[in-house]
Amino acid sequence: MNNFERVFLIVMDSVGIGEAPDAERFNDVGADTLGHIADHMNGLHMPNMEKLGLSNIRKINGIESQESPQAHFTKMQEASNGKDTMTGHWEIMGLHIEQPFRTFSEGFPAELIQELETKSGRKIIGNKPASGTEILEELGEEHMDTGALIVYTSADSVLQIAAHEEIVPLEEQYRICEIARELTLDEKYMVGRVIARPFVGIPGAFERTSNRHDYALKPFGRTVMNELKDANHDVIALGKISDIYDGEGVTEAIRTTDNEDGMTKLVESMDKDFHGISFLNLVDFDAKYGHRRDPEGYGKALEAYDARLPEVLNKLKENDLLLITADHGNDPVHSGTDHTREFVPLLAYHKNIDNGSHIKERDTFADIGATIAENFKITMPEHGTSFLKEIR
Repeated sequence: MNNFERVFLIVMDSVGIGEAPDAERFNDVGADTLGHIADHMNGLHMPNMEKLGLSNIRKINGIESQESPQAHFTKMQEASNGKDTMTGHWEIMGLHIEQPFRTFSEGFPAELIQELETKSGRKIIGNKPASGTEILEELGEEHMDTGALIVYTSADSVLQIAAHEEIVPLEEQYRICEIARELTLDEKYMVGRVIARPFVGIPGAFERTSNRHDYALKPFGRTVMNELKDANHDVIALGKISDIYDGEGVTEAIRTTDNEDGMTKLVESMDKDFHGISFLNLVDFDAKYGHRRDPEGYGKALEAYDARLPEVLNKLKENDLLLITADHGNDPVHSGTDHTREFVPLLAYHKNIDNGSHIKERDTFADIGATIAENFKITMPEHGTSFLKEIR
């Protein structure tokens, strides 16, 4: 069989499949995102992931293992020192992150806040870890009365700035986030992402809009996406993928509003005549349900995603490859609101599989990047081992 002409890569943000061997180091013993959600739901209904072989990786309540799974299957362990979105995604594309991004469990240093106030021309309120919806309920009205920016963080390495679109116009919000990004490039802060969090509405009925924008650090080295672009292959970035890599190696960036829109944009990309990869992040699992510790919502979102899979499978061409994985865990029944250090699933599907088989367990997410690099005959990443021969 010839190499694949197009690779479609879906990252189910935070859909872990059980604690990693080093989970204790991250205070995540017992974490099991998929397993605990399935148990909470008294069984997940995901017939399409079932056929691909999800329960062949490990048994998931409600999902039957298959005698003849349609996809090759395994699980992957993260090698980098972290459990955040950027670390997971960067590793997928061939990097190894040794120095973890900083988190701010007690808010950001006063020096940083003062500098941001001076350069933005606006006062800052909040400056603490918080849920994006709760912080609006608490401080949204004060923000509207005073024009002060709401700054908050989370268990991730993020500095989030929330502002009402009618109080602080989007253009100004984005400019302020660019200022914050410059300020936090300093090694003493090492913030992974600055995120604009625009919202609208009135007190008691605030709603975040789809005008979110992430300002990420640039990857610490060249990724497989850089190599693809430089070799004149296409890299279509769907959802927040372009933001995660700060546009590095991206030939086309397409925004999405939620998981449903993400799947729609992925299906639309399948109608394009391109040679390279279409790379999608499904953010809702993590942002809407994992961090908010909502196993019911998470389970329903997984089932809704599964219901869209036939559109993807039916549009795949003979020389297309579909890879489905995740970037970390976020167990909604685990303590706190943090990500969880877990294995992630890996399913590899194409039209020429007669009987899916178990791929050797991977000890780094970078094996995906190495596989894509070998397929397109570009410079191999420094990290990762290709499994292309095992799935062809």
